[in-house]
Amino acid sequence: MKGKAFTLAAVALLAVGCSSGGGGDWTGSVSDSAGVTMVSNPAEGTWGTGEGWFLEEELKIGSIEGDPEYQFGQVGDIAIDSKGFLYVMDVQAQNLKVYDTEGNYVETIGQRGGGPGEFTGAFFLLMGPGDTLLVPDMNNRRVNIFPPDRTDYSSFPLSLEGGVPAVWASTPSGVMAYQQRPLDLPNLPRQDSSDAVLVITADGTITDTLKRFPTGETVSFSQGFPDYTIFSTEGAWALTEDGKLLFGLNNDYRIEVYANGELERVITQQFEPELVGQGTKDAISGWFRRQIEQAGAAVPPGLAEQIIDALDFGEYIPAFSSVIGGSDGTIWVQHIQSVTELSEEELESFDVLQDLGAPEWDVFDAEGRYLGVVTMPDRFAPRLFRGDHIYGVWRDELDVQYVLRLKIVQAT
Repeated sequence: MKGKAFTLAAVALLAVGCSSGGGGDWTGSVSDSAGVTMVSNPAEGTWGTGEGWFLEEELKIGSIEGDPEYQFGQVGDIAIDSKGFLYVMDVQAQNLKVYDTEGNYVETIGQRGGGPGEFTGAFFLLMGPGDTLLVPDMNNRRVNIFPPDRTDYSSFPLSLEGGVPAVWASTPSGVMAYQQRPLDLPNLPRQDSSDAVLVITADGTITDTLKRFPTGETVSFSQGFPDYTIFSTEGAWALTEDGKLLFGLNNDYRIEVYANGELERVITQQFEPELVGQGTKDAISGWFRRQIEQAGAAVPPGLAEQIIDALDFGEYIPAFSSVIGGSDGTIWVQHIQSVTELSEEELESFDVLQDLGAPEWDVFDAEGRYLGVVTMPDRFAPRLFRGDHIYGVWRDELDVQYVLRLKIVQAT
């Protein structure tokens, strides 16, 4: 199913959004610190007016009605095999739909259940060596393994003794890793105080620890229900296409690049911390209150106010929301959405748990030099880069979800 390209007006707006307002030669600095390259960036990028990159919609998969093979309840992760086929996890349906390079439906893998090859708690997808597909399933406590021809099935146990596997990632070369978070459950104290990014093989063997970092406090549990601390300091990480680790704590604009477990480069950007204002707190608290009201009888009397009263905020707006590795070694860092700048209509469709990351992304080249800003579509969440394409999930005004393939185009 081919999607329509953005209109010329939209493309023009995106092209304007790609410029950081700077232009010309890069004015940052590079130094060496005990063998680590330190790259310090100015506030202005090298892209000038009319330069930079914009995005064109190349492919849209999804439908609000009609053929169920093109409908999604809630899109989780996306994977791509060596042929360019797309694998889309539907978290609501707990099945995996496969599409060819043109977006045509090919097959469905798995279904809801606890039997062989079935899922009940799947979200992430890993494309391992030789197009071996791995599907972690938290509820069934296993990682499902589907060989390249998808005709057979096996699995390995998913142990929670060391912590909860929170985020999974893989590279085109088959490197696979996940973030292990210490258990944080009611009446069960944590066994550790730090998260770890662990490398695994296709049979579940842990072969390396890429990074340890402090466990965030965005969501914790007390007295049986979740406590939220919005804008808590959290670690953000990603694997690049060539298997390097990108890492940063979002309380400072500092991105670390690791190769083979060794820190090789630190990229910093000018950043002025901004206090979390009352307007921001009110807007986010209002969103939580609306969600509780919409849940109705599902929330016991009195619990709603407990949840709202337990809602807390960090002191400062984070420096960034997330990081992802792009093509040719580029590094993409997502801005934080300013909720006070949203209109009443935009706030109605705003989702705190999905939309705190802004459409604007800072782009750095492979050396860590700041190029400028690329603006992605509103309500779009990128899942992975392949070459000059970005694959991700877009939600329309009715919250219907679609898979998009966007092409990165250099302005001329």
